[in-house]
This record gives sequence, C-alpha cells and structure tokens, in this order.
Amino acid sequence: MTISDPLADRLLKSAARQSYDPEVDIDWEAEVLPGLHYMVPERLSLWGTPTYDRLTPEQQIELSKHEIGSVASVGLWFEIILMQMLLRDVYRSDPRSERTHFELTEIADECRHSLMFGKALGRLGVPAYGPPPLIHRFAPIYPTISRGAAAYASILIGEEPVDRLQRELMHDERVQPIVRQVSRIHVIEEARHVSFARDELQKAVRQMSRAERVFAQTVTAQGAFIMMRSLINPQVYASVGLDPREARKVALGNEHYRATIAWMGEKVMPFLEECDMVGGPRNRRAWRASFLLP
Repeated sequence: MTISDPLADRLLKSAARQSYDPEVDIDWEAEVLPGLHYMVPERLSLWGTPTYDRLTPEQQIELSKHEIGSVASVGLWFEIILMQMLLRDVYRSDPRSERTHFELTEIADECRHSLMFGKALGRLGVPAYGPPPLIHRFAPIYPTISRGAAAYASILIGEEPVDRLQRELMHDERVQPIVRQVSRIHVIEEARHVSFARDELQKAVRQMSRAERVFAQTVTAQGAFIMMRSLINPQVYASVGLDPREARKVALGNEHYRATIAWMGEKVMPFLEECDMVGGPRNRRAWRASFLLP
C-alpha cells in the first residue's frame, strides 16, 4: 500500500503534467541574435563600475555570455551535490511513500537539468568554469555532513537565488532566446523542488535539538558563502581581456553587484529567518560576506 503524503501527491501530479526533456524541448540550433546579451546587463558583476564602462558593447555582451556560463556551471555542480543529498535520504526512506516517490522524481528532474546546463555550456562555447578548484575538491564532503534541516536549507540557498535571477532572465527580451528557454524550463520545474524543500525544512526544524540547530545554522551559512562567492568564477574576466584578480576585486566591491545578490536572496532569507536557520553573530558574518544579508 502506498504511504500517502498530500504535498508529495500534488507535486507528483504537477510533474506528470509539466516536465521537460532538454533534448527535444529546447531548440539547440536556435540562432544567436546579434546585439543581445546573455544575462540582464544590470545583473552583471561589473555593471556600474568604470571597469565595465571601459568595455566596448561587444565586450560587454561577451562578458555576459561568460558570466551566465559560470552561473550555469556552478548550478550544474550544485545539482550534482543536491542529487547526492536526496539519494542519501531516499536510501533511508520507505520506497512505498509518496514522499520518496517525489524525491526520486526530483532527482530525475535534476539529472535533466544537469544535462541541459551541460548542453547549454557547449552551445554557448564557454568553459565549464565551476567553483574554485579547492571547493570542487572538498565539496563531496558536503552531502555527508548535511542532513535534515541543514540539507534542505542548503538546497534552498542553492536553488532560490538562482531561480529569482532566471525568472527575470526568461522575461527580458534583451537576452538571447536560448538562455531564456533554458531559464524558463528550470524555473517551472524548480518551483516544485522549492515547495518540497521548504516543507521538509519546516518539518525538520521542529524536531531538532539545540546542538543540531547550531550545527545546521553553521553548515547553511558556510554553504551560502561558498555558493554565492562561487557564482562568478574570476576567470570569466579574462574573456574580455581583464586581469581576473583585479576584476574580481572590483566586482566584490561593487555595490550594484552586492545589491543583485541581496535581491536574489530576498525571497529565501526571510523564510530561513522564520525557520531560525540564520543563527547568531558568528554565522551572520558569513551571511553578510555572501551578500545575501546587508
């Protein structure tokens, strides 16, 4: 007998109605249109700085291509970690449960998203930048230490800020059609994942001890710092002839870019505060360094 779960049942029905296959639902041969950006220009890390203003319009478009490539490659990296966390949970769960059925459905979604991002990187002709090498090397530890509230809070940090960026991308006609197509599919399917993660986090925090709560707060804060600082790999700046180290300093000091990251987190941060997953002064320093908190 199937073990019912009202939310999981609703999300499973939604997945049955509206899921996509990137192999057939995206026109990978779509023409790249001259003069269009690959990201909303105002969201670029150097936007509003003298460094950005010195770039030619062609260089600004090229930078946007490499920045969206960096975001996509970090998203792909995160989704592989996310799948590991979900698989660990499935391994301990009852296979008759609708909750387990949705987790397996979400894993299938994330597999397709990873394929979609990989194909997009190839179509755009940009490197798979990913996170810094040290982070990439040690990140496999994260699914081992992130369980329960820490896992689902981390999932929300990995999904909701990028989701907000993509919701803007998919509607902006200044952005290349192929980027808008990828963003639209990801937004539609990630909405189910966010609903599930928020529900699971609320359940988990009600059962935590004080020590577990402090641990989860710390893991989430450090995860947020790593995720947000990894979104734009410094090597993207070399694509337009900028020194990566110097341009990175400009980006991190750019109030426009800091405001963009804070804007990306505007929906998820109040929810994490409500769930008491932000923590005290020590963790708030990490949150502020991520730019998700002012």
